[in-house]
Amino acid sequence: MPNAFTPQTSGDLNYLKSLNRSTILSTVRRSPGLSRADIALETGLTKATVGSVVQALVERGWLREGELHARGGGRPGRALYLDGDRHYMLGAEVGVKGLRLVACNLVGEILASCHREEPPIDPQTTAARLAGLLNRLRQAPAIVERHCLGLGVAVPGPVSPRAPILSLAPNLGWVDVDFLALLRAETDLPDGLWLLDNEANAAAFGEFYFFEGVPPESIAYISAGSGIGCGVVSGEHFPVVPRGHQGLVGEIGHTVIQPGGALCHCGNRGCAETLVSGWALREALNVETDASLSAAVQARADEANVQALIQRAGEALGLLMLNLHHTLNPSMLILGGSLMRLKGGLIEPALAYFQAHQNDLLRQSQSVPIKIIEDSTFTAARGAAAQVMARAAIEV
Repeated sequence: MPNAFTPQTSGDLNYLKSLNRSTILSTVRRSPGLSRADIALETGLTKATVGSVVQALVERGWLREGELHARGGGRPGRALYLDGDRHYMLGAEVGVKGLRLVACNLVGEILASCHREEPPIDPQTTAARLAGLLNRLRQAPAIVERHCLGLGVAVPGPVSPRAPILSLAPNLGWVDVDFLALLRAETDLPDGLWLLDNEANAAAFGEFYFFEGVPPESIAYISAGSGIGCGVVSGEHFPVVPRGHQGLVGEIGHTVIQPGGALCHCGNRGCAETLVSGWALREALNVETDASLSAAVQARADEANVQALIQRAGEALGLLMLNLHHTLNPSMLILGGSLMRLKGGLIEPALAYFQAHQNDLLRQSQSVPIKIIEDSTFTAARGAAAQVMARAAIEV
């Protein structure tokens, strides 16, 4: 399966240049402060190649030089860092309950953001709303003088691996939507790269790409919000997001864990989303779409039936974590999404179930690191921006 963040054509000089450039940028991103000599040693590239590529990247505003490296003899080299002052990437999430936008620099810092809590209606109207918010965001003082590398858009459903088409957003009722084409019909939007991906894939990519320090071998990000999804990322210089034949990798919310159970928005019965999802909990508790689910749960926290509902949802989330552990075996699990606001009532039974069973198959005590993102408002949008950077690093 082709990877959108690696050079696709081999055997020519442009391919080699792209490969070397991306490798050097990735090395500095993962280990900031290396000198040119350090990079050559780390990557196996010649010092001449590293020197010429680094010089071009410094001139184009991708790298900046820092302090001198102290050396026992010979000419000291300068530390190299990603330059966070010249470029930015736009990332946007079309969520089931609203629109979220960010502008990030090359080191993953959010320079400007916007959150509009307004459920999408139809694709055309949503594209127009998003375009207006993007144009407003681009006027933020922190980015108005910078160069925009492009726009990444995260959407709540599987995206075709062959074309940037949203195949299905079951919680919005959208089918086969060319959302980028609708967006391009709007005016005054930026040039550069435009990408579309599933929101869990985008969030996972951002958590991996902007990981502080050297990231684990692979991560799985579980997005637990209005629906339930998962993104998986692995790799080194060129992160890989497996997508499957129809883009369904990670659609864990629609794996059946209760045969013959409640009817899901996708049309099947007994999907995980019928037990652990924002829409299922709202239906069970009669919480309106525009009301706060976490506030409603907190207000009724003493009711036995509410406690049992959240406990069951937490155990279902733990079951999904265990299934990912056994099927994909990522090095790290990350939990995010709006359901994390339910905190201990949901998270504790999920972690308890996973911790109780994660070593059953191995018959030895090992622990998979788990990170919980309590506020993931902009996680998917930031991840979509990271995808733009990764792609632009190939083509810079």
